[in-house]
Amino acid sequence: MACGPPTKPLSREARRGVLKRLAIVLAVAAPYLAASASDWTVCAAAGLFGVPCPGCGLTRATLAGLRGDLAGAFRLHPLFAAAAPAYFYLVFGIAYRYVAGPLARPPSRLENRIVSLVAGVLVVLLLAVWVSRFFGAFGGPVPVRTWWGGHGLTG
Repeated sequence: MACGPPTKPLSREARRGVLKRLAIVLAVAAPYLAASASDWTVCAAAGLFGVPCPGCGLTRATLAGLRGDLAGAFRLHPLFAAAAPAYFYLVFGIAYRYVAGPLARPPSRLENRIVSLVAGVLVVLLLAVWVSRFFGAFGGPVPVRTWWGGHGLTG
């Protein structure tokens, strides 16, 4: 038994709009996913300047955590366990709302406030970890590679 109001089938035009927006999301995500799966740097600060940004190491830490290497994940970025789920929630939420278009339920004011609070706290924590790593905390700055083939200040 279904809950909620009955839904009308989507018109052909609405389905085409959803598929078009989905194709755009996949086209934007594909290079990032390919770079994440390889040894290519996805961080602009690391790639161009060889200096880690506040989020440097989070992608590699998340991948290590998903492989079960929690010690390696925490070494790459000590906030990966909090930042990765929040990042996925935000990115997938934005992508879903974009793809669904007018069919998506807009977030409530409470949801917006909670997301803003969590995002604000995470930004402050990411900045604190980033600065403290330059002073040697948490194993120092995460190693980075540049797009031009050299190593950053820590690699």
